[in-house]
Amino acid sequence: VQLQASGGGLVQAGGSLRLSCAASGRTFTNWIMGWFRQAPGKEREFIGSITWNLGTTVYADSVKGRATISRDKAKNTVYLHMNRLTPEDTAIYYCASRSSAARSYMYWGQGTQVTVSS
Repeated sequence: VQLQASGGGLVQAGGSLRLSCAASGRTFTNWIMGWFRQAPGKEREFIGSITWNLGTTVYADSVKGRATISRDKAKNTVYLHMNRLTPEDTAIYYCASRSSAARSYMYWGQGTQVTVSS
């Protein structure tokens, strides 16, 4: 399985981001795709996830209302859209995947840097 995250960059506070995660290497039926981030000096933080089949989403309280995760089955791509960004959203953003039966995420993308300027 390969996950390729893209779309990071420099964003002004109050703006929005749209990250993509292109997935390949298997069919993702019954899999879950997640987004995480890690800010400098902080632990990795779960942002949210989406089930491949039904598109059911779960979000962390810290981003609820600002983040939207979606997927395009035809493109094998998962998206993270976040708005009302603040400098506290500066981090490396990772996508990850796991089977619905797994307790932890099995595959990780390389991460994409998002920097929010004040």
